[in-house]
Amino acid sequence: MTLIKSISGIRGTIGGKVDQALTPIDTVKFAAAYGTWLKDKNPNQRLKVVIGRDARISGQMISDLVVSTLVGLGIDVVNLNLSTTPTVEVAVPVENAHGGIILTASHNPKQWNALKLLNEKGEFISGKDGETILAIAAEERFDFAEVDDLGIVTNDESYMQKHIDAILALPLIDKKSIEAANFNIVVDAVNSTGGVFVPALLKQLGVTQITEMYCEPTGHFPHNPEPLPEHLTDLSAKIKEIGAQVGITVDPDVDRLALVCEDGSMFGEEYTLVACADYVLKHTPGATVSNLSSTRALRDITEEAGQTYAASAVGEVNVVVKMKELGAVIGGEGNGGIIYPELHYGRDSLVGIALFLSHLAHEKKTLTELRDSYPKYVISKNKIELTPAINVDDILEKMAIKYANEEVDTTDGVKIYIGKEWVHLRKSNTEPIIRIYSESKSALAADALAEKIIADIRRLI
Repeated sequence: MTLIKSISGIRGTIGGKVDQALTPIDTVKFAAAYGTWLKDKNPNQRLKVVIGRDARISGQMISDLVVSTLVGLGIDVVNLNLSTTPTVEVAVPVENAHGGIILTASHNPKQWNALKLLNEKGEFISGKDGETILAIAAEERFDFAEVDDLGIVTNDESYMQKHIDAILALPLIDKKSIEAANFNIVVDAVNSTGGVFVPALLKQLGVTQITEMYCEPTGHFPHNPEPLPEHLTDLSAKIKEIGAQVGITVDPDVDRLALVCEDGSMFGEEYTLVACADYVLKHTPGATVSNLSSTRALRDITEEAGQTYAASAVGEVNVVVKMKELGAVIGGEGNGGIIYPELHYGRDSLVGIALFLSHLAHEKKTLTELRDSYPKYVISKNKIELTPAINVDDILEKMAIKYANEEVDTTDGVKIYIGKEWVHLRKSNTEPIIRIYSESKSALAADALAEKIIADIRRLI
């Protein structure tokens, strides 16, 4: 059993002992800490929090615990029930709420669940705020409301439509062209809430040929829910079987978007953001941002458009901070996370689908043709295990010095640019491991670069 407490929230497996898994007691404790933090921030105010969950088997139980805890603190709750991470993020400012909690373990398997915490803007809380909440939980500094001051729960399931309406109202979403393209699309929503939200969006974008796979929000994931190639064999086969043009898959909370081409090959999670950014840059020039472990292709197409690209530390909250700093027109992460600030500052598969289909309709290409039109890069993901006695920070510092003649970025670990290649070294926060991501024009070259860097590290050790 596992329980991970971090500055971004709490996640763990269901069942087991207190403080060793996501038990009801741990759930209540952490929800109470978040509610207490909100009360400290907003003294003498009637507070409101938006709650939503994915379709996990444990979702209703965790939701009931969180809602009841907030009510017990005297906080009103707007419960969206089955929803998506981006939908809750959209709802928080619309409701003038003081915060939000999304109950989802994202791409983790069914035995996991989590509480993801939002601020009053519907954005993930900062690291500093997360540390404060962890401290409140550790101290159990809770003061619950008396009976006349208990919170009130309002159930509101209108936000799927409100979210879709907001997407359709965006100037770059070209429903007319999507409708005219008459796309034949297969959707794999891994039996979570994307199975409701994605087909609803597609229909309102004018798509009439939709084949739904695993779109019943039962929480019984038919395969590993992380949208990686090895988990998408059923989707790939169905596309080829029926002659579809586009395959769409999302993770259980619908903040990661992956696409499959008409021949059953992967468009590439890294290239979801690249394609959407290409479309946005063509119509609204401006800066772009991704994290340090994302493909160089975004930098290439941004600079080719005469615009500025910047890399942030890994983590959605860091991408958002950098995007605001630069006034970026689009940003995100290479795991299929699209952040389009014209709508909101959060990874959103739904707005990603609408942008991508608008782009595809304009380009009049197949997915393979569109993918092949972008700079080709391949990322190799490796790690090197160290003994606890080894000083990882010291190794990273020495690697930065060793490659000082190259372009080096130390924002988050060490990233070394060698021509068009790069390697990113980051230490794990939980174990004595250095994660080594490298990128080059081919898998062979990316692997060779990683092996070279690993050899350098071993020599330092």
